[in-house]
Amino acid sequence: MIIVMGREVTDTEIGAVVKKLEAAGLQANISRGIERTVIGAIGDESKLDPDMFTPLPGVESAMHIAKQYKIVSRESHRESTVIDIAGVPLGGSQIQIIAGPCSVETQEQMDLSAQFVREAGCRLMRGGAFKPRTSPYTFQGKGVEGLDIFRKAADKFKLPIVTELMDARQLDSFLEYDVDVIQIGTRNMQNFDLLKEVGRINKPVILKRGMSATISEWLMAAEYIAAGGNHNIIFCERGIRTFETYYRNVLDVTAIPVLKKETHLPVIVDPSHAGGKAWMVPALSQAAIAAGADGLLVEMHPSPCDAWCDADQALSPPELKKLMGTLGAIASAIGRTL
Repeated sequence: MIIVMGREVTDTEIGAVVKKLEAAGLQANISRGIERTVIGAIGDESKLDPDMFTPLPGVESAMHIAKQYKIVSRESHRESTVIDIAGVPLGGSQIQIIAGPCSVETQEQMDLSAQFVREAGCRLMRGGAFKPRTSPYTFQGKGVEGLDIFRKAADKFKLPIVTELMDARQLDSFLEYDVDVIQIGTRNMQNFDLLKEVGRINKPVILKRGMSATISEWLMAAEYIAAGGNHNIIFCERGIRTFETYYRNVLDVTAIPVLKKETHLPVIVDPSHAGGKAWMVPALSQAAIAAGADGLLVEMHPSPCDAWCDADQALSPPELKKLMGTLGAIASAIGRTL
């Protein structure tokens, strides 16, 4: 069971709910979000009835939820959540394209990237300062220096930034540089200690699907973040690993409507990592938007052939601009805007 508290709830009112749960032999998990506070009952819920809690001061609603992922489930929150990212809405009728290079390389490269992202009509920018790479001998990112470069470039064009957090020890640096959206990559989807840490802050989090993760495992990973109090979670489908080797990963378009049914949170798609080749990105992007995705995470480099990593999958600035035009037409056809 979860008990949803009102917006102006007090500590005394929360304490009364917790006391009633404990009297019934259960424990309480208190998740304090910006929009709402949710109290989850831990233990044998068969002893509980919603009517035990709805009369209490500060209680908005109480309900039994059969699924293990209680806070992120659509059962707990019927309306689709719209997440505010520095004034940019993600999850509503307007689709957001987050574009930029795989990695932060130089100030000149990031300045040009920000310029081209803005000129294409994108409202958010991506870029990697810390890079998880398969080989320890490849470029690992510029770290904190990269955050500084990224922040300076994006600020010139008033673009909120998205970048990947790999280790909880880096979190203070992310907060220092006011990273607008923290990305949790596929290899860290079930790094539960890291998920708990980003659950304690109120920054929006993009949670990428693990390369072999089921939908249920993915939803439960998001629940770790939500249980900590951070309800600003964005799911990102980036392709899963199968027997196929022609392309980098298999984009699971089916995951989009499934997630829309199971969770109230926004869903975006990374077509660049799914296909692994720039020529595949437009087709995968179009399919994702047509299937109901709330946004895309697209790699673009000012000079793709000179990119320090993932050069094959990066769009050029003209290709990004052309893609935005095509996606605008698809968005209009399904009653949305770009």
